[in-house]
Amino acid sequence: MKKLKNENELVKKAIVEGMKYGENRGVVEFEPTDSANEKIQYIYRLLVHDKIIQPIPEDQVSQKSMKHKLAIWASKLK
Repeated sequence: MKKLKNENELVKKAIVEGMKYGENRGVVEFEPTDSANEKIQYIYRLLVHDKIIQPIPEDQVSQKSMKHKLAIWASKLK
């Protein structure tokens, strides 16, 4: 897994866009006390469930791999 050039900014963008997506879909309401790791995990699972992104093999799922996958997704958003 090769780190993207501006992966940290893309992860932040993915969290913002993923929160909008989940709330607009009406399946989640994020709280200010939710940690970034909780948000990343929830957004990743939601996008996989909706078949927007390909799932990572279950034995390879980690916080780092979910961040990377969300960064790739965010890089493709307009």
